[in-house]
Amino acid sequence: MATIVITGANRGIGLALVKNYVAGGDRVHALCRNPDQAADLKQIATTSAGQLTLHPIDMADGQSIDAVAQILGDTPVDVLLNVAGIIGGRIDSLANTTFTEDDFADWRNAFEVMTIGPFRLTQALLPNLLAASGKVMTVSTQIAASTWDRGGMYAYGATKAAVNRLMLSLAIDLKAKGVCVATIHPGYVQTDMGGPNAEITPQESAAGIKNVVDKLTLETSGSFFKWNGEWHPW
Repeated sequence: MATIVITGANRGIGLALVKNYVAGGDRVHALCRNPDQAADLKQIATTSAGQLTLHPIDMADGQSIDAVAQILGDTPVDVLLNVAGIIGGRIDSLANTTFTEDDFADWRNAFEVMTIGPFRLTQALLPNLLAASGKVMTVSTQIAASTWDRGGMYAYGATKAAVNRLMLSLAIDLKAKGVCVATIHPGYVQTDMGGPNAEITPQESAAGIKNVVDKLTLETSGSFFKWNGEWHPW
């Protein structure tokens, strides 16, 4: 039984990953902003025979992140999945809108949640990951790649491009310590963010992500993957 930590676990890809790992017999710590309101997670927890526990986390709050580390104590963590994400403000082209101070406040929050937050959580849980020679997988997006040929989604794309570079640096620095780190494009997924007309379901994305995590080695650490296991140019 592996120990899995998943952020953004209350909906979409995160929730599908929780279901996948619980069904596989693993011990899952599901992190989200408001566990009391996470009805689907609470239902799974009642039938999982202690496999699933829920914990609050605010990825923009360092004290909240540190609190998770305190809860886990010295428990070895086999896999940390950074899934939590937000749009981070308007997605319009600069030609079509004038951004305001409120928009830029949203951008700063997006960097806290999707760039700084995953780094801080990895740092906080590093002793746990070292104890298990664990793996860190951060959900990114194809929009983070220099090969993406569309504009807009400024804040979202910037935060994900930044987290790709951060995770590559971590992969380089942690390789000698036995911890694998990578990022992944989850596909165009039917979530609140992707919409109902997206290409794949959260279940398909989660199954692909889990398969990539299972196959991740120190030799492939630092890679940017697609959900189907292919390497993503960036």
